[in-house]
Amino acid sequence: MAHFLDPRSDLVFKRIFGEHPEILRNFLNGMLPFADESQYIASLEYLPSEQVPDIPIIKNSIVDVRCKDASGRQFIVEMQMQWTGSFLQRVLFNASKAYVRQLEKSESYDLLCPVWGLSLLDATFDADPDAYYHDYQIVETGNPQRVLEGLRLIFVELPKYRETNPQDARKLRWAWLKFLREAGDAGSQGHLSVEEFSAQVGINEPLRQALGIAKECGFTREQLALYDGFWDAVRIERSLLSGKFAEGKAEGKAEGKAEGKAEGLAEGKAEGLAEGKAEALLAAAAGMKAARIPAETIALITGLPMEEMGVEN
Repeated sequence: MAHFLDPRSDLVFKRIFGEHPEILRNFLNGMLPFADESQYIASLEYLPSEQVPDIPIIKNSIVDVRCKDASGRQFIVEMQMQWTGSFLQRVLFNASKAYVRQLEKSESYDLLCPVWGLSLLDATFDADPDAYYHDYQIVETGNPQRVLEGLRLIFVELPKYRETNPQDARKLRWAWLKFLREAGDAGSQGHLSVEEFSAQVGINEPLRQALGIAKECGFTREQLALYDGFWDAVRIERSLLSGKFAEGKAEGKAEGKAEGKAEGLAEGKAEGLAEGKAEALLAAAAGMKAARIPAETIALITGLPMEEMGVEN
């Protein structure tokens, strides 16, 4: 039996979730934190993808699908292969724009429907090794039970997910996450065979359909070349990011420690580490600048003002 292609890639992700509304509906009902089945999506229709500000250094790493259900709720699903601090702002911008663009001039605000953003990350951003599912809402700080409806952002860190014995209520989420994380490895040494993986994950018809779509034999030679090209681009982006930031981090850490040690006081250590962090960011910015990445993009990633990078506004 043919192997599965990795469903996290743009080609496979879009074919599964961007062309089969029933599969996408089942996926969202399993992944989103609906209070009960009364909130489940009964039907949906696709919406055209919009151009949103991206980060050129990782422009190949984001795949999105948009849809809305019969009640008007909108859902933005993104598969992100990288993570930088600017992603949170990008996702918030993306969802906010979808929210405000629902109304034409002179229409009532009562017509606004909630927008849900689901970001699937093939990366980590939270230091807690057990926290893989992050649910952001607008709540009253003194009484978190009071929620301001409108925007809800969900981030799922795929590398952290390790659940093996899910409760019945979580079985659907477990199956979809296992599909996303492990389908590309099925049949490889040390992993389940394709048949075993299909038996475990194919717990309902939409999942069985997704498994069938992901089979390598269903793609042409040209499509497989595009698939390989996607992973090549992701590897290059990861190397560029990790290389530049590792270089800056190492240099900043060394300088921070040296200055902190020389001061010999807590205040001196704090100042040294702060300067070390600044040096790390400047070193990373210099590397990106040498790679001819636009100054605006470098500022977005590092948070540094352009004048600090030697670039005039």
